[in-house]
Amino acid sequence: MDYTTLGQTGLRVSVAGLGTGGFSRMGLKTGKGEDESARLVLDAVNLGVNFIDTAPSYGTEGVVGRALKSLGRDKVVVATKTHVFRDGKWTSPEDLVASLDNSLRLMGTDYVDVFNLHGVETQMYDHALKVLAPVLTEQKRKGKIRHIGLTENPIVDHTNAALKLALNDPVWEVYMVGFHMMHQGARQNVFPFTQQKGIGTLLMFAVRSIFADPPRVAREIKELAAKGLVDKSLAASDDPLGFLVHPDGAANMIEAAYRFVRYEPGVDVVLFGTGDVAHLRSNVASLLKPPLPEADREKLTALFGHLKGIGLDGHQGR
Repeated sequence: MDYTTLGQTGLRVSVAGLGTGGFSRMGLKTGKGEDESARLVLDAVNLGVNFIDTAPSYGTEGVVGRALKSLGRDKVVVATKTHVFRDGKWTSPEDLVASLDNSLRLMGTDYVDVFNLHGVETQMYDHALKVLAPVLTEQKRKGKIRHIGLTENPIVDHTNAALKLALNDPVWEVYMVGFHMMHQGARQNVFPFTQQKGIGTLLMFAVRSIFADPPRVAREIKELAAKGLVDKSLAASDDPLGFLVHPDGAANMIEAAYRFVRYEPGVDVVLFGTGDVAHLRSNVASLLKPPLPEADREKLTALFGHLKGIGLDGHQGR
């Protein structure tokens, strides 16, 4: 495993991070029990993964807690979240503390390494900063939170607008950012500034779910070509990203997607979800391979660097 430091937090983290949300929810969505899902967490740790991301809305904090019972708490870096606005209701300071305390209870720990405000959109930002950030700072002073962050909602915010607002406020130590081969805006909008300011970055949507479905990629590119948004020659192929797969390049599209984001300047941790151990091992192996050939990276940037919001699928309880 390769490790890096998460911004200026001082946390030493694996470049591959285990996301316990997404579509699989560590296999809970496909019928696994919590004990079986917790074994997947242990399998990830055995591969060197030490960053685990969860949230109350994922329903996986209990899974993480079961895994933590078998691990030394200092062996892993754990992040969880709470929403700013949900189901027509603003999160109050009391709601935030209750959510944090319940997360700690479910995970059987006294502290969380990173506590993120979840899916912050621009219209939520004032509440996040003025109402909730002081509470987070107080909980950090009490030792229940080590570092404070926020996650954007790229499903609706295709221009990193919320994160650009947050760059002005030093309370945020970690960002979770959407970025992938066909949604590259964070290269200009976010990463230069997070590097300058020492903000740690967690990368989401590297694969989910467009690059796991080659026919869908072809369909999306045909639609983009019809709108004049990509080169029309791409629409003539049923495998428009096939140029990435060659002896000196990637073995398949998913591997290419992980390698593309892994080496983007400004990316600290690439998160992925999983529901089985073979998929887990494959994802980790992809993230540990070298960068894509420079010609392939340059071609991806030339073809798709201007696109916004492609393939960013939501899921219930994001």
